[in-house]
Amino acid sequence: MELDLFTPSEVHAMVREQVSRFARERLEPRAARADEEERFDDELMRAMGSELGMFGVTVPEDEGGAGLDMTATVIVLEELSRVDPGFGLSYLAHELLFVHNFHSNGSKEQKERYLPRVISGEWLAGMAMTDPVSGSDVLAMKCTARRDGDGGYVLDGAKQFITNAGPGRLFLTYARTGEGRRDISALLVESDYPGFSVGRKESKLGMRSSPTCELAFEEVRVPLANLLGEENQGLFGMMRNLEAERIGLAAQSVGIALRCVDEMVPYALERRSFGKPLIEHGQMQRLIAESYAHTMAARTLLYQAAAHVGSGQRNRLLADAAKLTAARVGEEVARNAIQVLGGYGYCREYPVERLLRDAILLAIGGGTNEMMQKNICNELKRVYSL
Repeated sequence: MELDLFTPSEVHAMVREQVSRFARERLEPRAARADEEERFDDELMRAMGSELGMFGVTVPEDEGGAGLDMTATVIVLEELSRVDPGFGLSYLAHELLFVHNFHSNGSKEQKERYLPRVISGEWLAGMAMTDPVSGSDVLAMKCTARRDGDGGYVLDGAKQFITNAGPGRLFLTYARTGEGRRDISALLVESDYPGFSVGRKESKLGMRSSPTCELAFEEVRVPLANLLGEENQGLFGMMRNLEAERIGLAAQSVGIALRCVDEMVPYALERRSFGKPLIEHGQMQRLIAESYAHTMAARTLLYQAAAHVGSGQRNRLLADAAKLTAARVGEEVARNAIQVLGGYGYCREYPVERLLRDAILLAIGGGTNEMMQKNICNELKRVYSL
């Protein structure tokens, strides 16, 4: 495989080839049915860790991980999302929202206790941040954790739209632990703790092979040893990991766009209309050419951002710009693919209608497009005021 901006080393090439083969041979045959039946493939997800070793991508090798970088994570998510973005979303929730976040903020004892289980795939995990009533306004969360003497915390409240709720065994959960608006802490909550329950599974427009449910906490006792970092200081880790999450979601959008280009170009070469291939019609040329150009532009920005996030590096401006751009492009290119394929694109015979439904979430999850615009402007104000 030729090395380039998107596959910068032999190790990255190996990751891309391994995950691409897994996606083609094992995900592709069940992707459409998993979407139709809203079915999560627990066995294949665990195989990402136990067989492929793709859990703990950014965790150092001496701690059981692959010792790679955010670019490698982007490659994994891009290749999975070419085939089944819903599967990719559940992978992202385990790998970035939990494993990467946990490794960056956990203590030595906590990592020794939990990392082997989540890296091997023995336990699937996720993150619980969004409250039912606060949405994007994270600081308005109502879920609380009060100290219970020296015995730990009592967790009360609910979390909404939680990816991997159901199959997940461990959740990095954010809760209010003080009176101040920023007094938020991160707790490691196991699903078998008394008082922990999973609500109904949401029936969604897209990403239907990834389970999304509410989590409820009724006086859930969480040991003090499960406090991640310091009390009332959970926001720092949360915000730092949001950059990684947004890079991952942008990778999913780019993967969707790449697959849609792969679908529309061969179709336009073979399908004839008014005596010539579709690709020779000016209207189709605009859709195809703009789809390719916008996809490559978003992909280039994504890999630039990935090179500046992780391993102690932060770049909120690039991460948010990559997510905003890629989310728009994924949805635009999927819609263009349907237009090029016409009636066939609208039917489930081809994957582009599913990919469009999946793409829509990526303008909402991990921070809406509107939040990205606000964040980018705030960062630009800071940069230009220096």
